[in-house]
Amino acid sequence: MRNYEIMYIVKATLEEAARLELVENLHAILTNDEAVIKHVDDWGLREFAYEIDDMTKGYYTVLKVEAKPTTIKEFDRLARINTNVVRFLILNLEDN
Repeated sequence: MRNYEIMYIVKATLEEAARLELVENLHAILTNDEAVIKHVDDWGLREFAYEIDDMTKGYYTVLKVEAKPTTIKEFDRLARINTNVVRFLILNLEDN
């Protein structure tokens, strides 16, 4: 298990219930495969520095996670194909 930091942005146009369900599903991708979410930092609605696909705002969330590399690959795959995830970034916090 390695330590990772994951930041993702969800579309601002989603209703509150749909956004919470999406966040729950994204976290379930990790926890269903034995990952441990150590900390969740919800930054809330933020303005983008530049326009992305005609959007100017999004909901930001930052996670500190301990997970296997295969779990992170699966999160990457599913976040990439989810149309409600605007952007995401995964950082490996381990020293190489």
